[in-house]
Amino acid sequence: MSGGGFHVHGPHDHELEHAAQHEPKGMAGQLAVITAILATVGALFAYMGGATQANAGLYKNDAAIKKTEAANKWAYFQSKSSKQNLAEIALDLAPSEEQKAKYKAKIERYETEKNEIKKEAEALEKESADFDHKSEEQLHQHHRWAQATTALQVSIAVAAIALLTRRRWMEWATLVVGGVGIAVGIAAWLHL
Repeated sequence: MSGGGFHVHGPHDHELEHAAQHEPKGMAGQLAVITAILATVGALFAYMGGATQANAGLYKNDAAIKKTEAANKWAYFQSKSSKQNLAEIALDLAPSEEQKAKYKAKIERYETEKNEIKKEAEALEKESADFDHKSEEQLHQHHRWAQATTALQVSIAVAAIALLTRRRWMEWATLVVGGVGIAVGIAAWLHL
């Protein structure tokens, strides 16, 4: 980080810069290129992981909103049922045919209204379930992106160790772990 006229960086950064300046060919040069590629791909994977996590949260929020709307519809349905029940009691107690006809009409109206409300509530519950399903899919994909990003970060750390120890097998380990990270990233991209 630059600021106030001086530059502070970690030992890993210093070693990579030193190796790149003094030994641009051979193992250090290879590791510098590999590390740059892995860091770039890792940044893309991290972005995708963040995007899928945000989408999962948005879908979960939409599911909760639809569930609340459905609960409100069911409460409205229940109030219509209560009114219908009262009208049915009133029908049984009504002394005249004129009053009985009035209550029969109310009962029929409440039944029609309840059926419409029930359809709306069930549709809202289906929308809520669909949003929950989308949220779960996005969360699964987020986990894949996070796994891929983590593998690439480990690969970059192994590259630093390879550079510091000058062990050729560590360079190969960098490639293997990086390959695993890229494979998991491809799985995330394919929604597997």
